[in-house]
Amino acid sequence: MASSENQENVKGYSKSAWSWGKGYFEKIVNVVICVAKDAKKLGEEDPRRIVHSFKVGLAITLVSLFYYFDFLYEGFGVAAMWAVMTVVVVFEFSVGATLGKGVNRGIATLLGGALGVAAHRLASLAGENAESIMLGLSVFCISTLATFLRFFPKLKARYDYGLLIFILTFSLISVSGYRDDEVIEMAHKRLSTVMIGGAATALICIFICPIWAGEDLHNLTATNIEKLAIFLEGFGQEYFETRDDKHKVNKASLDGYISVLNVKGTEVNSAKWEPRHGRFRYRHPWGQYLKVGRSIRECAYRIDALNCYLNSEMQTPLEIRTKVKEPCTKMSSECSCALRELAKGLKTMTRAMSADPHIKKAKTAAKNLKSSLQTSLWPDTDLLDIIPAATVASLIVEIVSCTVKIADSVHELACLSKFKNPDAAIANEKGQGKVAVASDIQESHSVNVIVE
Repeated sequence: MASSENQENVKGYSKSAWSWGKGYFEKIVNVVICVAKDAKKLGEEDPRRIVHSFKVGLAITLVSLFYYFDFLYEGFGVAAMWAVMTVVVVFEFSVGATLGKGVNRGIATLLGGALGVAAHRLASLAGENAESIMLGLSVFCISTLATFLRFFPKLKARYDYGLLIFILTFSLISVSGYRDDEVIEMAHKRLSTVMIGGAATALICIFICPIWAGEDLHNLTATNIEKLAIFLEGFGQEYFETRDDKHKVNKASLDGYISVLNVKGTEVNSAKWEPRHGRFRYRHPWGQYLKVGRSIRECAYRIDALNCYLNSEMQTPLEIRTKVKEPCTKMSSECSCALRELAKGLKTMTRAMSADPHIKKAKTAAKNLKSSLQTSLWPDTDLLDIIPAATVASLIVEIVSCTVKIADSVHELACLSKFKNPDAAIANEKGQGKVAVASDIQESHSVNVIVE
């Protein structure tokens, strides 16, 4: 009996262990599958992420050769590791961000190393007893001053990383020099390895599938304007219920403006570091994109308030909404057309003159709405029913003024960037087409001559 009970206990333990192991294995498999799906989604959203990962791996591999080969290792020694660290820290997604960090790190290493050597030399002149005190005071003063400079907004925007590396380099050189007499050699090796790592990073980032922050910023600005246009185009149909089955509005497309609210202008700082590329010249007015972005976000906040009335549970009666239907739909549709023209002009880098007539029509509709609101538009109507419709009308009028601000800032950007006029761009395309046709005719004529 005892032996049979022991066997049953063993079988029970083995079954429970098997079920536990099976469940644990299934959890691991599910985690791996989820991670694989997320990785696939990230790669499909932006394939450049995969390319960037390969570029970073290539740069680290090339720089690590200083550790693998003896004739390279003898020149730098353990300091060769600074080249690898430079690649890891400096290599960013875009060319502008990489160059900004690389320049900051190079200049900061040079200044920090030079100042560290100078502080060590001055402290050594004071004698052995006072040398440590002088070094401590210099580290305290320089670190305090450099840290305080990081709070200045302009310095923090572009040189915060450089100031951080300056503090690090100065502290390492000056403090470690107290126990090591070869301070100049130490600073030279550190600067050389940092320059080697930075140069390798910059070359790979620029010449192998470059990712330009300026181009991304330009395309993002145009896309954000287009998202506002999509909402305004569908709002009139949704709120006043004028849609039909043929022109049914996709609710998901109306929510595209939400991403505009969270856009930050960090790409501008990266774009300022980039050299001339593609359609963007030297000294391109990247700062103007901040002004355009502020106008876009201001309009997006008005649209967000407007969307609250679209999704509100307490809807205004349809007969009250119809009183302001015509001017409101006119304003929203004309603003949508104007924003689409502005986005198109940004994408093609041409002056969006065709947006001005739509803005004039929207202003006229806004004036008509204001004049009608001053009269008794809703006689014998409950005030609580009127307020939501009047608020919607007021918000659309504000959106018209926001559209005017966006148009002014985009026109200013087009003037500063020297965008082409639409007629000149069309003529240029036609001219290129004529040249291509003429070259084809000439080639066919020459072929006929040869055959004859």
